[in-house]
Amino acid sequence: MTHPPSLTQSGRRAPAKGKVTPSAFIQRYQASDVDRILLVRDGIPARYLVEIGRQMDIPKERLYDALRLPRSTVDRKIKADDRLSAEQSERVIGLERLIGQVAALVAESGNPDGFDPAHWVGEWLEQPLPALGGARPADFMDTMEGQGLVSRLLRQSQAGVFA
Repeated sequence: MTHPPSLTQSGRRAPAKGKVTPSAFIQRYQASDVDRILLVRDGIPARYLVEIGRQMDIPKERLYDALRLPRSTVDRKIKADDRLSAEQSERVIGLERLIGQVAALVAESGNPDGFDPAHWVGEWLEQPLPALGGARPADFMDTMEGQGLVSRLLRQSQAGVFA
């Protein structure tokens, strides 16, 4: 499902300039509830959404749709170097946590070299799944309950348990 990674001569994936590393997503996934709440309240920089979309290899418009973010508002905030609202930030942080969850699962397996969790999540979110009645995980990313459902589905797939 993933594209072949670009490798350096040492066999490790070459980090892209300005790219958030999988460990940064894992940190967001493992952060305390209080830390995430404070981050939501402060709002995350709108420009960060563009970077997440780039790493997931999906157009920002598709990301806006999945998170149900108003395009004109977010684009204006990006241009003004402003922060997203608490509600908008919460959705983006939920997506970051999901990427971090995948990165952590792969790291726990013992061989994360060359694996791009953001890209994998970007592809996986678009796949219709029987466990969701044929819907795509992206269809549930606009609410915290939906993001929780998608996160549980990932955990269940790792354990081989399907509802």
